Amino acid sequence: MTAAFDVLVVGAGPTGLALAILLGQRGLRVAVVERHRGVYPLPRAVHLDDEVYRLLHGLGVGDAFGAITEPCLGMRLLDEKHAVLAQFDRQPLGPSGLPQANMFDQPALEELLRARLADLPTVALEGGRLVRSIAQHADGVTAEVVDAGCPSGGAPRHLRGRFLVGCDGAGSRVARHLEASPEALGFAQRWLVVDVRAARPCVDWKGLFQVCDPHRARTFMPVTGDRFRWEFQLRPGETRDDFADLAQLRPLLRPWVDGLEDADLEVLRVADYTFRAQVARRWRNGRIFIAGDAAHLTPPFIGQGLGAGLRDAANLAWKLSEVCREEAPVTLLESYEAERRPHAREMVRRAVLVGRAMTGRGAVGLLRRVLLPLLRFVPSFSEFVLDSVTPPLTGPLVDARLPRSARGTLLPLVRVPVAEGEVLVDQALGDGFGIVARAGVVVGALARRASVLRVRPGDSHPGLRALADWLASLGADYALIRPDRTLLTLGRTRRPAAALPALLGAAPRETLSV
Repeated sequence: MTAAFDVLVVGAGPTGLALAILLGQRGLRVAVVERHRGVYPLPRAVHLDDEVYRLLHGLGVGDAFGAITEPCLGMRLLDEKHAVLAQFDRQPLGPSGLPQANMFDQPALEELLRARLADLPTVALEGGRLVRSIAQHADGVTAEVVDAGCPSGGAPRHLRGRFLVGCDGAGSRVARHLEASPEALGFAQRWLVVDVRAARPCVDWKGLFQVCDPHRARTFMPVTGDRFRWEFQLRPGETRDDFADLAQLRPLLRPWVDGLEDADLEVLRVADYTFRAQVARRWRNGRIFIAGDAAHLTPPFIGQGLGAGLRDAANLAWKLSEVCREEAPVTLLESYEAERRPHAREMVRRAVLVGRAMTGRGAVGLLRRVLLPLLRFVPSFSEFVLDSVTPPLTGPLVDARLPRSARGTLLPLVRVPVAEGEVLVDQALGDGFGIVARAGVVVGALARRASVLRVRPGDSHPGLRALADWLASLGADYALIRPDRTLLTLGRTRRPAAALPALLGAAPRETLSV
């Protein structure tokens, strides 16, 4: 039995679900194959930033996510005796109007994403199924799918798609099929991760605690409600089995739970991980792609693992949509790896640097002890520690003529007025391309491909005024925005920019009338 789709997605974690939702919102036929029948119940990722929260709004779950998340209000760096070396406080809301750091329970997020997926009539979730083999053809990809719960696999089913994306995690079968060998970025540490539900609060401050102990670095963070997480660097010879129950965990947890009885604590999960830093050397072979942990692994020190996967999904989804709808040539897909791999690599590199600074011994430990108490008083350093802005994209779709400060950056996130009230600017622009234009600029034929938002300096609405000021700061009369909200190009009335199809390499080529 064979079923045909535009895109096959392997893996229904957050990356795979996000990709399928973004494709389904654009009307594409999508099949998602996942070996688990339901949401995997144990906690894993617990943090995402405001840029990724912005993506959740684009998936239609932003408001619902707000009900299951709590902001992280900063970071305390402690020495081995838990004396405070430095504290960096974060405001509850960032410049975007969203918290810059958001704590959550991954199963709860996946429940939201699955519910959203179920609303999309062109998307099918194949739970409890495994992809046994993949065959690529000139015009598509065929995946042989079997029952994950049956030893023999049962009767196979064949799914055919124009493209296939592997979002199937660190042990990705799709990545192995691509022979996507990893580039190791020089970091591997073994850590114990402990998730606990506590009847009473363990701390009275909703921020992250990093203990910079050269003998055993450790991290503690309130997650949401009564849930808390600890991460402990393991010493040589130690394994999860050495900390299998609460009695064995107590010595590690003691500074935080001394006032709590065993009956007040429920251990949800104890797992040992090797935190790795690596990026796949290739993310595509023809019609097959990888995304999320299948493409990159990030140590958790800056909380960007899950966020990187959702950024992959946002980048790839609109490009697949353009190609599947024949609005752009297949060569557009070459920009996915060209843009996302350097960005993911830079985020992995940053995580490694922070990890070494927090856990390093010798001279690194001495500098940490001497400098941190002083650096916390330097405003620029505090902003660097707390800033959630990720590096700009680089690659073939980044207009080299743009001011350096604007290349590869995101459209400022503000709220703008609509008939029903106020929404984030992304929702006002919809799923496709957008134009933010000064009042009086005529967008002409391009309006059929892009939503237009008019702004004027001195507008009474703060969001529209902020966008007008942004255009003015860049010396532009209009900005063309990609569906993933990255700035594509700027233009002036006296010097029109190339039109959207021309920039994407598609035909026919139109011009922007001004």
